[in-house]
Amino acid sequence: MRRLLLALTALLPLPTFAADIKMAVRTDASSIDPHYHVYSPNTGVYRHIFDTLVIFDARGGLKPGLALSWKPVGEDAWEFKLRPGVVFHDGGKFTAEDVAFSIARAPNVPNSPSSYSQYTKSIAGTEVVDDHTILIRTKGPAPILPVDLGSIAIVSKKAVAGKATSDFNSGVAAIGTGPYRFVEWVAANQLTLARNPDYWGGAEPWERVVRRPIANDGARVASMLSGDVDMIEGVPGVDRARLAATSHLTLHECNSSRIVYLHMDSARDVSPGISDANGNKIERNPLRDVRVRRAISAAINRQALTERLLSGQARPTGQYTPPDMPGSSPKLPVLPYDPVGAQALMKEAGWGDGFSVVLAGSNDRYPSDAQVTQAVGQMLARIGVKTEVQTMPAAILFTRGSKLDFSMILSGWVGTGDASSPLTALMATFDPKTGMGPSNRGRWSNGAFDDTLAAALRTMDTTKRNELYGRAAEIAVDDMGVVPVYFTINTWATKKGLVYDARADETSLAMGLRPAK
Repeated sequence: MRRLLLALTALLPLPTFAADIKMAVRTDASSIDPHYHVYSPNTGVYRHIFDTLVIFDARGGLKPGLALSWKPVGEDAWEFKLRPGVVFHDGGKFTAEDVAFSIARAPNVPNSPSSYSQYTKSIAGTEVVDDHTILIRTKGPAPILPVDLGSIAIVSKKAVAGKATSDFNSGVAAIGTGPYRFVEWVAANQLTLARNPDYWGGAEPWERVVRRPIANDGARVASMLSGDVDMIEGVPGVDRARLAATSHLTLHECNSSRIVYLHMDSARDVSPGISDANGNKIERNPLRDVRVRRAISAAINRQALTERLLSGQARPTGQYTPPDMPGSSPKLPVLPYDPVGAQALMKEAGWGDGFSVVLAGSNDRYPSDAQVTQAVGQMLARIGVKTEVQTMPAAILFTRGSKLDFSMILSGWVGTGDASSPLTALMATFDPKTGMGPSNRGRWSNGAFDDTLAAALRTMDTTKRNELYGRAAEIAVDDMGVVPVYFTINTWATKKGLVYDARADETSLAMGLRPAK
């Protein structure tokens, strides 16, 4: 009887899917406000509800969104022609006034842990030419403005003017033009979205989308195996082979632009998490010495982290953009593991007896992030850097990190597809007035780096601009302003019969999920 049932099952067609899709993600959003926090979980949410002028495809390429076309006008402006006939979820018409309002709002949201100013830094002002044409004036040449605007969600001026971030979280201001409408967000529980039947790009196949944050890798995998959800992100390396061999599941993966890195407080003479080898307070911050920063880099066994701890779901690196991305440097190979050389550098810098430091990291954001932070702490201990590891939810880590509560942070950054993204956000000298360095939580500052990056950001010639990006990265690696560790590999699992267009930016979008043909 059992054999007969199995044989009959094999003859059945692939299952049909309900109109609702349930997705399990690693981390909940910190807000529904699309201008509140440059944070991948937030991006994964707002791209369902809101649109941008320019859209990133799964590999980071640009395609028309709310803008049909764009072109530079002279050396200090860009003209964007907008898509006609688009309406917001409340029925309001989309016009250039909404674009101007959104660009003005994005860098000025109060209490942002990582401001969108990094994407508006080149903008001097906007001029509404007509309902479907906007001129964006820039502070000199701005070759990557279309890339930057791919990260600025367009909100309704009528619905959002005078509203606060809390109004987005409640749904009052969560009025976009995107393929899904906001229904309800219960923080740390689930977000519910409903299909927008009037979407300019055509209605989606799923009537409702439910996104559930499940931080624990085992619990997330269990929800996939049991059929409680239709899709999960962040398949752990240790479970990859098992899921791949499970007949009712399919894996989808790609290389990521996510860099995992180590930020160090290289600015303050006295740093909050540092003491001598015996735990006594000291008035000198060893992380200000480039020899100590280089020693810390040399103490990290990147190959062991990626091959053993992450089961091959990461690629060791010696720079901040993937080596196959334009703007990377051919002069920056994977940084070597050299504990003997690291100890010599520590001694040369006057820290032969070592010191103690608190290393902060997340426990719900990246693959095996808590375990990686613990492993890095153990590696540093072998060269005399005694490490107290503190892991916490990413939302807390980034908020506290932005307040400069830590001396050392292990974290990650996913780029936009342009090499300027990590350089601008993580390493440029922190300056809220210019929008540079918004996520530079170590406050590293190097004039030569800043000058080289600034030159790149105003160079219209693509080849020359990419060469300058590479040179800026070389300066940063030489001074070890931020220690690059590895790039992640993104893996999703879905029920068999579903196909997901795996994304380099690691976002999980219902728009990329389709029934297999």
